[in-house]
Amino acid sequence: MTLRLTNSLGGRLEEFRPLDAGQVRMYSCGPTVYGPAHIGNFRAFVFADLVHRYLLWSGYRVTWVMNITDVDDRIIRDLAAGTAESLDDLTAPHIDRFVTDLAALRIGPPDVMPRATAHVAEMAGLIARLLERGHAYRTDDGSIFFRLASWPAYGALARLDPAQSRRSERVAEDDYGKDDIRDFALWKGPRDGEPAWQTEIGSGRPGWHIECSAMSMKYLGESFDIHTGGVDLIFPHHENEIAQSEAATGARFVGTWLHNAHLHLGGQKMARREGNIYRPVDIYEQGYRPAALRYALLATHYRAPLEFGDDTLVHAAAAVERLTTCVLALEAYAETGPDDLALGATLLAAREAFAVAMDDDLNVSAGLAAVFELVRELNRRLAERTLSTGDARAAAEALRGIDRVLGVIDEPDELPDGAAELLEQRAAARGVRNWAESDRLRDALAELGVTVEDTPDGQRWRLKESIDV
Repeated sequence: MTLRLTNSLGGRLEEFRPLDAGQVRMYSCGPTVYGPAHIGNFRAFVFADLVHRYLLWSGYRVTWVMNITDVDDRIIRDLAAGTAESLDDLTAPHIDRFVTDLAALRIGPPDVMPRATAHVAEMAGLIARLLERGHAYRTDDGSIFFRLASWPAYGALARLDPAQSRRSERVAEDDYGKDDIRDFALWKGPRDGEPAWQTEIGSGRPGWHIECSAMSMKYLGESFDIHTGGVDLIFPHHENEIAQSEAATGARFVGTWLHNAHLHLGGQKMARREGNIYRPVDIYEQGYRPAALRYALLATHYRAPLEFGDDTLVHAAAAVERLTTCVLALEAYAETGPDDLALGATLLAAREAFAVAMDDDLNVSAGLAAVFELVRELNRRLAERTLSTGDARAAAEALRGIDRVLGVIDEPDELPDGAAELLEQRAAARGVRNWAESDRLRDALAELGVTVEDTPDGQRWRLKESIDV
C-alpha cells in the first residue's frame, strides 16, 4: 500500500510523492521560547516525530528541520519587563529545558534545530527579494510589510476569502503603520530598548512569519515535501509563510501540509492564556514515565482533538506496561524445542497490518490495535510455553521493529548501587529454595526502589516510577 496523507492544502487524502524519489525534506514549527513548552505543544512535536520515524521505517531518507523561535514580540515584551539582561539570558533556560524534554520523550532529535537569531541575514535577504518583486513595502518607521493585494492566492490553506482580515496574534494592527489592515509585518523598524540587527535592508528585527520561511529554505531548499504544525498555526502563520515564500521564489513552497488537532483539558484548548497548562515535568512528578506521556500524545489520530486527563495517562501507562512486559518476557524466555514455522507468518501479518494502518493517513489507532492483537497472542503462547527460545527472540525483535515507529517500549533504568548484587543473591537463594532469604532480599530491593517479579524464566525487575528529567 502507498502512503496517503491528508494535505491541509486542499483538505484531501493524497498519495505522498516526495520531490526526489526516496528522499523526504521535512520542516516542523518548533517552540517559541518565551517560556517552557507545555504538553499541548508536545502533541505537535510527538506527531512530527511519528511522521519522521514512519518515513524512516518505510525506507525513505529524511532531512528533518525544527526551528527554535528565540525572538518575537512576546520575548521582546518579557525582555522589556526586565526579566533578563539579554535575549540569550531570557531564552537559554527554556531552550535547555526543551532539548531535555525532547530527549525524555524520544523525539528526534531533528537533523537541524536552527535558532531565529542566528538566521537574521537570511531573513533580510528573503525580504529584499520581496521588495524587489513588488510584494513588500516600507513604512516611515523602517518597518517592511507584505502587500497582501499583490498575492491573489492568499487564503488557500485556510480556505479564506482573501478580502477577509484578521488580527495576527503576534502583532496588534496599530503597532506599526501600514497601507492595508490585512498586510503583515516582515520586518519591524528599530525601537528604543529593543534588540535590533544591522542588515542589507536596514536596522530592525524580523517578524515572526518570515523566520520559518528563511530557515526552512536555508536547510531544505525553496521547495520541500512536508511541513507540520498545530492547527492553530494554519492561519495566519502558515498562510503567511506560503504567501511570502512563493512570492519571493515563484515556486511552490511545500507539497504536503500536516496539522495536528489541539490537546484539550476540561474541554478547552491547552494554552498559557487559558491557565490550564501542564509541562512534561508536571506529568512526571505525578509518577508517570515519559513513555506513558508519549503514548498518550500519539495514540489518538493526529487530526482528532485529544481530550487529556487522568484516565488518558492511566490507560497510556497500562498500555506501555503491557507492551514492555511482553517484550522483556520474550527476551528472558528460554525453552528447548523446535521452532514454530508458522510464527513467522503471524509476525509478518502483524507488521503488515501496522503498515497498512499507518499508510492510511497515519492511522496510529488502527496500527496500535494490530500491535496489541499480536501482544495478546504472544502472551497466550508465553503462558502456555509453546514458543521456542528462537521463536521468542524473533517475536521480541518484531515488536521492537514496530516500536522504531512508536518509541514507547519502556527500557529498564540503570539499577541503583548495590541492587545488582542483591538480585544475584536472591537468585541464588531461590535456587536452593531458601524462601525466607529470598523474601528478605525482595524487601531490601524494594527499599532501593526495585520491584522484583518471579517468572518461569527467572526473576525480572523494574524500577519504581522515579523520573529525573
